[in-house]
Amino acid sequence: MKYRNPILSGYHPDPSICRAGDDFYLVNSSFEFYPGVPLYHSKNLVNWELAGYCLNSEKQIRLGNCRPSGGIYAPCIRFHDGWFFMTVTNVSWKGNLIIHTKNPMQGWSDPVWVDQGGIDPTLFFDDDGKVYFASTGMSPDGKQCIEMCQIDPFTGEKLTESRIISYGCGGRYPEGPHIYKIWGKYYLMLAEGGTEYGHMETMLRADCPFGPYTPGQTNPILTHSQDTREEIYCTGHADIVEDSKGNWWMVCLAVRPCGEKKNRVLLHNLGRETFLTPLTWSEDHWPKAGHDGLIDLECDADLPGEPQPVDKNFHDDFQSPDFPLEWNYLRDPESENYKRMPEQGYLRLKGTEKTLSDNASPTFIGVRQTGFFTSTTAFVRPETAVSDCRVGLTAYYCTDYHYEIFLTYKGGKWMVCIGKHIHDLCTVAACAELDPVYDPVKSGIYLKISSDKEYYRFFFGTEKNNYMLLGTGRTEGLSTEGTMYMTFTGVYLGIFAERVEADAREFSMNVQD
Repeated sequence: MKYRNPILSGYHPDPSICRAGDDFYLVNSSFEFYPGVPLYHSKNLVNWELAGYCLNSEKQIRLGNCRPSGGIYAPCIRFHDGWFFMTVTNVSWKGNLIIHTKNPMQGWSDPVWVDQGGIDPTLFFDDDGKVYFASTGMSPDGKQCIEMCQIDPFTGEKLTESRIISYGCGGRYPEGPHIYKIWGKYYLMLAEGGTEYGHMETMLRADCPFGPYTPGQTNPILTHSQDTREEIYCTGHADIVEDSKGNWWMVCLAVRPCGEKKNRVLLHNLGRETFLTPLTWSEDHWPKAGHDGLIDLECDADLPGEPQPVDKNFHDDFQSPDFPLEWNYLRDPESENYKRMPEQGYLRLKGTEKTLSDNASPTFIGVRQTGFFTSTTAFVRPETAVSDCRVGLTAYYCTDYHYEIFLTYKGGKWMVCIGKHIHDLCTVAACAELDPVYDPVKSGIYLKISSDKEYYRFFFGTEKNNYMLLGTGRTEGLSTEGTMYMTFTGVYLGIFAERVEADAREFSMNVQD
């Protein structure tokens, strides 16, 4: 059966997967975006439904004023003896936590906290009932390693001291550990090389959980560091699962570069996405992903179910009382700033002094950009004329990297402008003054952002489907590799309000690729 990668487009990094009967569940990192840890469900490993979020209460997640790409790092999900467990790191709060549930569709427990540091935690349930917790660590002489302890997953209590079980297979930053018991052996899979263009997956094996672990002869089992097809880069941070047919599968993160081939750039703006590939085993029981460690955009494999066309579009007409699950906020949102008015078909946004450029929770609501070729539209209407107010559409990467087209009021005049924030440069790149007889408070305005691999384009109009191009912004300006600090997210397309209350209607993101 044929399918296309990525199976989860746009910002979906650090995937972890488990199977419960014929159902698969997958989680991803969420960093400074709220709610935390999106949970997906599938029957065939290709078509994934967003089922909810693992972290969505004050006891489970606090993001405060966390830095860009702080917050929630690298979850792991496991199913054992009728229970689902999810462990993850909040680098901006208390560290490593575990939650559990009988039904992930109906919510999760309050967290328990684990007294073991590092990031990228994982859980392993052995046949004898013992449960192990592993994460990254640091040896006394300053070497990065993987450490592990035995644990009670319901209380977070450590039942043994933490012990170093591996320093990896020679690549820098051994991380993303997962442990499996297959054919009576204990397998330790690691991400190494950093999450950039030298990323890889390696496999080690031992006779008992604490090792010693011996590297396999086929390492790395996955890497695109030497792939010259220029389609997929940075493959790594993987997890594996066996389906009911006995076939093995690997999910991993990877990136697709922006820019056309005639303008080859090692940059990506959509974020690290989730890819799927078959996993095969040699006669001596060592694995290899894809075709000799390479994965493809188009695949043909014996999936557990027939794949269906994937719909990457999103639309919200605000005519229902509930927010679609795809909407995300920045950090800890103030719920009173977002009021759905289903009878009138709009969303009331209460803008504050907090802006898109602040390490805070501005009035912003967005969805992941799930393709290179998109067209995103919305109608916005301010409640009143407030000097220097802004309400509009944004292509948002993080605090210091975002573009927006917005309506503002200055000097007694309404204008539509393009704002750009790149590094420490904040500028109004283009402005169009509206006709004085046109009153946006009464009539509102239509805004549009379109994108391809090279440009974001910004449009406005006083009539629906009658847009005027105001300006452009290069995709490279919202790319992970170009930021002035380490970032791990991807672009969101959304609506925002600052210093004014405003209504938003008919938000749509249409994806052509």
